[in-house]
Amino acid sequence: MKAVTFQGLHQPLLLEDVPDPTPAEGELVVEVGRCGICGSDLHMTEDAAYGCQHGDILGHEFAGEVVALGKGTLGHKMGDLVSVIPLKSCGACEPCRKGAVQWCEQFGLQGGGYAQYAVTRPNQCVPLPSDLTLADGAIIEPLAVALHGINLSGMKTGDTVLVLGAGPIGLAVAFWAKRLGARRVAVQDITAFQEARALDMGADVFVVDPENPVESAKQGLGGEADVVFECVGVPGLIDQAVQQVRPDGTIVLLGLCTKPDTLNTFAMLSKQVKLVTSAFFTVPEYEAALAALDAGAIAPRLMVTDTISLAETPGIFESLKQRTQQCKVLIAP
Repeated sequence: MKAVTFQGLHQPLLLEDVPDPTPAEGELVVEVGRCGICGSDLHMTEDAAYGCQHGDILGHEFAGEVVALGKGTLGHKMGDLVSVIPLKSCGACEPCRKGAVQWCEQFGLQGGGYAQYAVTRPNQCVPLPSDLTLADGAIIEPLAVALHGINLSGMKTGDTVLVLGAGPIGLAVAFWAKRLGARRVAVQDITAFQEARALDMGADVFVVDPENPVESAKQGLGGEADVVFECVGVPGLIDQAVQQVRPDGTIVLLGLCTKPDTLNTFAMLSKQVKLVTSAFFTVPEYEAALAALDAGAIAPRLMVTDTISLAETPGIFESLKQRTQQCKVLIAP
């Protein structure tokens, strides 16, 4: 099969021929229909902390058709269209039974979407309703990540929300915050590339002011935020968020930052700020994201700005490491 593979840190990905995957007992093979390029994929090729190895196939936001079943594989049949939950798990332990698969002892990140075929497990495959497309199936994962952050934040109806970062996760947070009752939602970034998209997805105001981000956000919201979502993952933004959140407010970390950061704990204690970290999502949240699309939500689909082939992937992938007007790029193998 054709696949786009990791060659090494700071090196472009490579399109090459690799063996077709064969499902082991209890596994299945999905013919990938759509796979999203995630910001964490970009970081994986630049930061040794992620542990990528030569030949790895990235891509964890994908959907497709079941085309092969291993011995004893139950729950799905050939031809089923599924969205793949990219969290490997046993499916039987207590965390798995509760849907909190990220705490399973067999947990791992499912990759393989930058290819024509990928092997996975039946407990990771969520059937796609007939009204949803494979492109819909490929955007459920970032929607679930954002919803998990919202749920952990304790956001209430009528709260004001500030989202730092207008990437797919930040935009998905804005969508959920408005959908779940936030009174006012501001999205803040250092460029205006995604302003129109953010407003269409639920933001009431878009703030761009790298020179004075704190005061500009306060003006946009009409004061300090009840909840601030940090969706970028760069040092210094937690400290900025502390200045932007109200006393006794909440900051939720969704951005992946692999570099050390310095916290002004005095400022945090003075305002009694709650700092919450958000890791992945639960299966019910994944299903809730799918249900929102199935119920007719249009806004999340606005994240998709381009659909490309596997052959185009290495070049487009490199271009996404710089700020562009792209948002969510899907690969159609």
